Amino acid sequence: MSDKIENILFSRFVKQPIPFEFITIRELYDRCSKSGYDLSIAHRIAFHALIIVTQGNSKHTIDFKEEVLMPGTILPLTKNQVHAFNKDLIIKGYVISFEETFITQNISEKSLFHFLQIYYEPSVLIGEENLKTLQPYLTLLKNVHEDGNQNMKSETISSLFIALLFEIKRLSIYQHKTFESQRFKDFIRFKQLISHHYSESHNAKEYAQKLLVSYKYLNDICKEITNKTAKAFIDSWLLLEIKRNISEKKYTSQEIAFKMGFKEPSNFIRFFKKFTGITPNQFQNKIIYKG
Repeated sequence: MSDKIENILFSRFVKQPIPFEFITIRELYDRCSKSGYDLSIAHRIAFHALIIVTQGNSKHTIDFKEEVLMPGTILPLTKNQVHAFNKDLIIKGYVISFEETFITQNISEKSLFHFLQIYYEPSVLIGEENLKTLQPYLTLLKNVHEDGNQNMKSETISSLFIALLFEIKRLSIYQHKTFESQRFKDFIRFKQLISHHYSESHNAKEYAQKLLVSYKYLNDICKEITNKTAKAFIDSWLLLEIKRNISEKKYTSQEIAFKMGFKEPSNFIRFFKKFTGITPNQFQNKIIYKG
């Protein structure tokens, strides 16, 4: 059992002026091994990442669920997720890590839309046969990343990375549902509002008012994108964030309850037990992370 979930900052292993890193999965394992860090122990990341699997089969734990890894699997890892690698290195591929602002600062609205769509998926499958199509982008990113010339390096890497994401989306377009632009943007706005106001409100109608849309419209787009009502989506978001907070083992149940916007700890316990069948303390005691 893990004693504590560590929060990994981008600067934990990366020391460079540009908040972006491109390395192989083997290089990541070697680096962590040298520093005595066990990647198979669940940790919460404070940055975004992209794992591209080119060879081998394995599993990766993301927010208490296992994702199957195989050639052609791409995992978009988002800030604040809790995840863990397999203890043994049995796959090959690449890990791209970056601070959120590196992408969102200087990006067009259209490009941001595509970025958000990719990062909404728990995993993206492009098929092993399509990996060769990604290779020129990966080679360019690697070369620019390792180049000591800092002149326009940040801008070049950002452009190349967005081009890589476009190609990933293009190759996966027949395997993943896409959403009409404005409705997806409104859903993302809804999700962002929850992340900023969850301690104040769990009421879907209040979020619809903040978005200046009707409650029916908000329900419709949530059903379209998540197969859940707006209220059910809020509840699922709260439940996941509660699990993440519990797994960090830094807060008492009462502290998490107030942090998550429950006025009474008893309401918090009832909410958690309604969806999991166990209490927050029971959940904490049963968390076991397998490598």
